[in-house]
Amino acid sequence: QVKLVESGGGSVQAGGSLRLSCAASRNTPSITFVGWFRQTPGKEREEVATLDSLGYTTYTDSVKGRFTISKDDAKLILYLQMNSLKPEDTAMYYCAAFIGFAPKFWGQGTQVTVSS
Repeated sequence: QVKLVESGGGSVQAGGSLRLSCAASRNTPSITFVGWFRQTPGKEREEVATLDSLGYTTYTDSVKGRFTISKDDAKLILYLQMNSLKPEDTAMYYCAAFIGFAPKFWGQGTQVTVSS
């Protein structure tokens, strides 16, 4: 079992920045990817960004050029740097650790609210 704890959410005005962090309780060779998802009420959870063990990243189109996913392997922390935030980025953000191609472990979420 891997416990994930997010932090760094908050309220910002449009154009502002936030950096989300996700601390993992331990590492395991079984983890293939780590990533960030977000969800708003009434909508399905959306994959925002992923990062694999080789450093390869993916981003959903709406955040490309604005968000950056990274990690500190020594500290077991995953980050999501979010710049040029827009009101449509408002959501609960979750970090996840994948086994194979499916997210297996989830954090509890951190709320991001962007006002216009």
